[in-house]
Amino acid sequence: MIVMNFLVGLPVMLLSLALQVAVSFWSVRYYVHQSAVSTGRHGFFRDIRPLLVAMLLMMTGTLVQIAVWGTLFVVLGEFTEFYEAIYHSAVNFASLGYGDIVMTKPWKLLGPLEAVNGVLMLGMSAAALMVILQHMIKAQREQGSVSHKDSGA
Repeated sequence: MIVMNFLVGLPVMLLSLALQVAVSFWSVRYYVHQSAVSTGRHGFFRDIRPLLVAMLLMMTGTLVQIAVWGTLFVVLGEFTEFYEAIYHSAVNFASLGYGDIVMTKPWKLLGPLEAVNGVLMLGMSAAALMVILQHMIKAQREQGSVSHKDSGA
């Protein structure tokens, strides 16, 4: 039973990792490109729009990963309703652990595997957002020092 759970769960974890890496990479790349393009143009929405888009991309990536796990649960016959499978997957992925829905004994270990996967993937999203925020802070400081020099202070 344990081996079968790992044989099924580890490839899904790897797929989840590949999705997260791709989404994180493209989100940071998008932000860096947009911040380079908008040099000289400022405004609250214009300054935070790339961050918002990056956050939405990462949230979408997370939802896709939850759907992949939920689909696996339906394919394995653990759930007949996709909604229940997605709900259970989201609870696992976010490590909420409500326990109101429990899978059958043969596939029960997939829940903790998904939880470990979710913690790692959400951590990756947080790290990517931190990189973006650090870049924003650095750009704001540089902009402040340039405008401070221009004002003669």
